[in-house]
Amino acid sequence: MGLTICSSYPSTVWTSIMFYSPETCGGDGGDFEMMGWWRIEPGACALVYANDLDDLNQFWYYFVHAADGAVWAGPFGANVPRTAYGGDQACWGDQKVTAGTEFESIGFRELDIGDSDDFTLTLIA
Repeated sequence: MGLTICSSYPSTVWTSIMFYSPETCGGDGGDFEMMGWWRIEPGACALVYANDLDDLNQFWYYFVHAADGAVWAGPFGANVPRTAYGGDQACWGDQKVTAGTEFESIGFRELDIGDSDDFTLTLIA
């Protein structure tokens, strides 16, 4: 169970997700937790969240950029580390800055999973 992102795109992609998580990111964190970066080769998949999706929320958010410059983005802006990140260091409204960490501005796209406990998103060209 969980959220899986697959790529049928012809170039390597990296993805980041955001989801409702008031236990981890309540208060100044804006109730949303962010995680990234999963590297996904063409034709491969990555399990990016390994629990029941519907237990948290119907709406999930993702951002993807490809080695060739293609981007899957949306209007929900955030500053995220350029290296792997997650947990309480990556709350949407309260990013904790670690010395030497480089950040980039991205825009998450909304994904409506309905009442699914398990969902696969496939990226296409």
